[in-house]
This record gives sequence, C-alpha cells and structure tokens, in this order.
Amino acid sequence: MRAMAIDYGDRRIGLAVSDPLGILAGEAWTLEEWDMERAAARIAEEAKARGVDTLVLGLPKNMDGTEGPRAEKSRAFRELLMQASGLPVILWDERRSSIEAHAILHAGGKREKQHRKTVDAVAASLILEGWLGSKR
Repeated sequence: MRAMAIDYGDRRIGLAVSDPLGILAGEAWTLEEWDMERAAARIAEEAKARGVDTLVLGLPKNMDGTEGPRAEKSRAFRELLMQASGLPVILWDERRSSIEAHAILHAGGKREKQHRKTVDAVAASLILEGWLGSKR
C-alpha cells in the first residue's frame, strides 16, 4: 500500500510518498500550480506514476478544532482529487504541520528565505508520517 500526502496551498503544494509497504515517508517535493483543477490532474499523474493507491490530504483546522475558509478549500480540492485520480482521498488534520516544518528547516540550518522552497514538502512528509503512524 503506497500513500501520497498532500499539503495544499494556493501557490505551492507539498507532496510526499510512502515506501511501497506504506511504512515510511520517502520522496518529498513541491509542485507549483495555481489552478485547482490542473493541480488535481498533475497530482493524479504523479500518484499513478508512483503506484499510489491512497491520497492523504491535509485538512487545516484552527487550534480549537474548528474549520475556516482554508478547510473549505481543502474539502473542495478533495473532490477534484477524487475525480481526477479515482483514488480515495483521506482528510488528515494538519494542525501545526507547517510550524513543525519551519522548525525542522531552521534546526537544519536553513534561513527563513530558503524555507519557502521546501517547507511544503516537509509539511507533506509530516502529514504522511502522522497518518502512517495512526495505521500501526
């Protein structure tokens, strides 16, 4: 079972794919796409090319657990992903994933300006690790 996690953003989308057994997060990268439909189509292509059978989409919630406009956008994107890929799309609470991703990059010696290029990929890896850990 191979899974792909998605950290959806308006400009950049972080993607991370698990190993073939669905145990560890592996490859992670950033996709730049502004159009939701084109983004969904590109992610579907990436998922197919990597043999992914489950998509895990980060659902941004407020710290009190409520959902705002970003969560609504993620839910709409979920529908596009399901149509484009034909795969199940699991919504996963991504609270603090971007904050943790920035902390990881900072601890690794990256300056703030450099974070923009990779923070979404790191956040997708954290989403994937959280979801994979819940499966054990």
